[in-house]
Amino acid sequence: MSVYVIADIKVTDDEWVPEYAARVHNLVHKHGGKYLARSANVRTLEGEPLDTSLIALLVFPAAEAVEAFVTDPQYAPFAEARRRGSESRLQLIDDTDLAGTIAYLPKGA
Repeated sequence: MSVYVIADIKVTDDEWVPEYAARVHNLVHKHGGKYLARSANVRTLEGEPLDTSLIALLVFPAAEAVEAFVTDPQYAPFAEARRRGSESRLQLIDDTDLAGTIAYLPKGA
């Protein structure tokens, strides 16, 4: 089952960004992941906007692959640099669809 990581990042000090962008890409691939989007073009369509600088959307083959990526010792210094230079939120979602499992959302809707 595919899983997705949504990285919502507010950069507070961009010193970490060039090396992170250049090197983390390979670590994502090492764990079977793929970037679907990395964009600073964030537009809130509804609700209060978050103070976001960029959002990245990644797909991995399984939650275990994401765990292996985020706990990879090679990733640790990049993750720490990101944490120091940003306010980050990483969220993991799977590819399940609740349609048909709850009364108010019928299958095929």
